[in-house]
Amino acid sequence: MSYASDTVIRVENLSKKYVLGHQQGGSRQYRSLRDSISEGAKSLGKRLLKPSKQMITPTREEFWALKDVSFEIKQGDRVGFIGRNGAGKSTLLKVLSRITEPTTGTIRIKGRVASLLEVGTGFHPELTGRENIFLNGAILGMSKAEITRKFDEIVAFAEIEKFLDTPVKRYSSGMYVRLAFAVAAHLEPEILIVDEVLAVGDATFQKKCLGKMGEVAEGGRTVLFVSHNMQAIRRLCSQAIYLERGVTHKVNSVEDAIQRYSAQSSMSTFDVDLDSMRRNSGFGDKARLIRLRLAPETSFSYGEPLELIFTVQCFQKISDLAIGIGFETLDGNRVMTLDSDHDQPPLQLPMGVHEVHFHVDRNPLHPSVYSISTALLSNACLIDAIPNTLIWEVSSGPTDLVADRGYGGCRLPIKITLDKALHESHIM
Repeated sequence: MSYASDTVIRVENLSKKYVLGHQQGGSRQYRSLRDSISEGAKSLGKRLLKPSKQMITPTREEFWALKDVSFEIKQGDRVGFIGRNGAGKSTLLKVLSRITEPTTGTIRIKGRVASLLEVGTGFHPELTGRENIFLNGAILGMSKAEITRKFDEIVAFAEIEKFLDTPVKRYSSGMYVRLAFAVAAHLEPEILIVDEVLAVGDATFQKKCLGKMGEVAEGGRTVLFVSHNMQAIRRLCSQAIYLERGVTHKVNSVEDAIQRYSAQSSMSTFDVDLDSMRRNSGFGDKARLIRLRLAPETSFSYGEPLELIFTVQCFQKISDLAIGIGFETLDGNRVMTLDSDHDQPPLQLPMGVHEVHFHVDRNPLHPSVYSISTALLSNACLIDAIPNTLIWEVSSGPTDLVADRGYGGCRLPIKITLDKALHESHIM
């Protein structure tokens, strides 16, 4: 295969294998480090005096995060990597960034690469923001004069002037990401690689980042972008690579990849064990949330019917129970709340396990990524709460014909009427 002069990344038959270790022979399949240390200390003497009849033997399992991946990316391409969690997107970007070595296959990259893959990548926590800007520039191969020329622009973009001489270990995750992105985008790499880490920033900063990545691409440089926000992919990317279980699948366009992703996501099982996620032992003594799942015939696609099924365990008769579920953007803004006692009386439940169905004729949530929290109330008092139950993406449904008008929030169907007389008076 010939290597075109404008090709900056060429990947051929790339595979990445991880070896997973398991324990067999014990009654407990999963143990913490503390368990292992304490159990080892207690049984050391016994093992020396008398061999154990049942030995714990390790087993090894191969897991292929990527399998025979091949593609070419040309200079100035804006490429979105699309796929469900575990598809291999982040692994692929780590291999392209030379953070992880491939197991087999070849990669050829022309140009300087700047990566923003995880909060904290590439920064020294003990150094200040100022020092880390110069350190990152040096790693990218830039001279001190080049970094100094871009310094003020980086600081202004990151909005960290007051904390410039503070060690970055004291930064919040949002400050960290703002500075890391500013450095990666402004120090003129030929190839900019950005993972979902931008979700840590607020909505305003995410818009700034998308705008900056667009500028980078318009300047003839290449952008590789992973995001679960399909609207961001639509706005930024000119082409897409779709991954499923470590394998790339041919797609004809960005929209084609998004539709495949949405179809795959809508088929996925939504079934959450809420009881195992409870973080506050002070809740759940009177009643508790046990499970949350999606009814089989519904989905989290915009405009489609949505039915959520809660499993609740009551430890006594409750005559005034309310269930609530809240949907928030990743920067913490509540955009929708569903309450079981809205415009209807509270639930009256006897002791036992019950299923409560929430049904919405049309899911009004605009396509985006949301954090979901759940709660139980009795007599207006909180009796169980599970914040940040899970992160879930609302995808574009078949009725969503104007999906790219904005981020987040709700979009509700409305009835339009026209005052004919007023309309005619304006014409006259």
